[in-house]
This record gives sequence, structure tokens and C-alpha cells, in this order.
Amino acid sequence: MSPHPLPELPLEDAMEGVLPLPQWGVIRAQGADARSFLHGQLTQDVLGLTPDIARLAGYCSVKGRLIASFVMWSPMPETEPDTVYLACSADLLPATLKRLSMFVMRSKCKLSDASAELPLWGLAGAEAVLAAGGAADLPAWTVQPLNGGTLVRLPDAQVDAQVDPTRTLPRWLFAAPPGATAPSGPALHPSTWQYLEAASGVVRIVAATSEQFVPQMVNFELVGGVNFQKGCFPGQEVVARSQYRGTLKRRAQLLTSTVPPQAGQEVFHSADPGQPAGLVALAGQRPDGLHAALVELKLAALGSGSLHLGAAEGPLLQPAALPYALPTEAA
Repeated sequence: MSPHPLPELPLEDAMEGVLPLPQWGVIRAQGADARSFLHGQLTQDVLGLTPDIARLAGYCSVKGRLIASFVMWSPMPETEPDTVYLACSADLLPATLKRLSMFVMRSKCKLSDASAELPLWGLAGAEAVLAAGGAADLPAWTVQPLNGGTLVRLPDAQVDAQVDPTRTLPRWLFAAPPGATAPSGPALHPSTWQYLEAASGVVRIVAATSEQFVPQMVNFELVGGVNFQKGCFPGQEVVARSQYRGTLKRRAQLLTSTVPPQAGQEVFHSADPGQPAGLVALAGQRPDGLHAALVELKLAALGSGSLHLGAAEGPLLQPAALPYALPTEAA
């Protein structure tokens, strides 16, 4: 069953709209050492961050597992000097903030939860962003000011990866103080936004998947989440070893289902029913009722047999195309 009636519209039109994102939160890093501190903690270059771009970044454990993932941007220095914002999943923000704060020590950097001061909105479809006053033709990770807030262009999501992978929908993240003008447009159902997140192939680490994945296991480096030239960060040796030794045995795949997958749910392969073959990272439902899941999966489970949700005899999962190519060894 669809979570909401499908309008008499083409699928792309039914997936366009605006919604608040309470499942996201924002960490503020502020101070003369904010950039250098984050640069030494995250998988991404923070020192080179400029107000016109955003970047995807990860925070890893010493074992190289992603504790959290961030959409990261910096405001104009004349309005908020020495400040970096990190948008992440709200359900892991408190623990992540506490852990990061443990390592600030003498650095001139103050970390705080800015979620209430900077609520986030999601926009899907060119018409939605044009109605809000933004530009629709900018590349992914472009930042533009809008209505007293910040608009971040996210990577496109596939509308129907099974039928036509070239059909995509643009997405944006809008951050603004409560007094700013909120985006207007058709109300987008939260599950549709979650579907688009999964169908973009860009993982958002949530509490159920924290410390489960080395970045490459969820294609994080393929979508710009890891900078291998930036220098050290926690877990860097494990991440670099996975990158350069060619020993990676797991990748994120897009799978579809007629039943709802949940982040953190196990996936099983028919040829090895005694142990899980993968883990759901993100999932959502399209307006017509189809579910999509971004699943971290053993490469050996691809190409033959069948994949099942939750148990070896569970609901069938069907492979679908990602919006980007995997390395040849992961094909």
C-alpha cells in the first residue's frame, strides 16, 4: 500500500515538493580553529571549504567505520566568521556531538547543536526550487543564499531505476533560521523524500547503521565523501587500505521491494541462507508504493541466486541501477 494516494500525475510530478526534515539535525563548529579541528577529524577537506560549495564528509571510528555522515558548508565570513555547519541524521547527533567534543581539547573551536536555530527543509524537483526562488540548473554541492537561509544542491535521485535510470529528479537541502521565509510548494511525503535519498546512492548514516560501514562499503568515496589527499583522520589507515589494496568485498547496491525495508535490517542471499549478505543503509517508498533500499552487500551475492529481506525466506529484493558507475572490480 502506498503511504498516501498517488495523484493523477506523472510519477516525477508526484515526487516533487517540499517538506521539513526533523530527521536531520545541524552541528555548528565555531572558532578560529574550527576548520583545522574538523579537518583532522573528518574524511573531507575542510580547510578549502568556501561559502559557494558544500561537501559530503564522514566521521569514522579508529576502526574506519562511519560513525556519522555530514553535508557540510560554511556561511559567508562577514555574517558568521570562522563557522562550519554539519547537517547529519538527528538520531545520532547527540552522541556524535559528544564524541567530537571530547577531542577539541585546547583548540579554539566550540561545537553546539544548532538544529533548533537552523531547521532543515528538503526540496525535490525543479519546480519546487524555482517556486522558492532558487536556481534549478546548478551542479551538485553548489551553495546559494535564499530567503535569509542557505540552499544546498544535492545529487539527483533516480525516479525509476528499474525502467529508465536516466529519469532523475533534482534535490536541495534548505537551512534557515525560524524567522526566514519557508519554501512553498506541494507537500512532499517523508517516505518519498527517503525514497529519493536511497535512490540518489548517497548514504546518510543513521543511528541503526552507525559504525557498521567502512566508507567504501557504502560507495562513500565514489560520491565525493572521502578526500585521500587531505591528511590524517581517525580510521584513515583502514580506509586507505580498503582503497588501495583491492580487497574490498562489499559495496552499496540499490534494491527494490514491494514491502518496506528499514535501515539496519539484514539482507540474505539464497546461496548462503545461514548468514546475512548485507545491511539496509537507507530506504523509502515511492508514491506508487514501490520501495527502494540502498543496501551494503557482499559482492559475491551479485549475479546469481536471489536476495531476501530480513530472513532467507523473506520478501524478494530486486536489483536496480545506481545513478553512478561502480569500479570494475565491484561490477
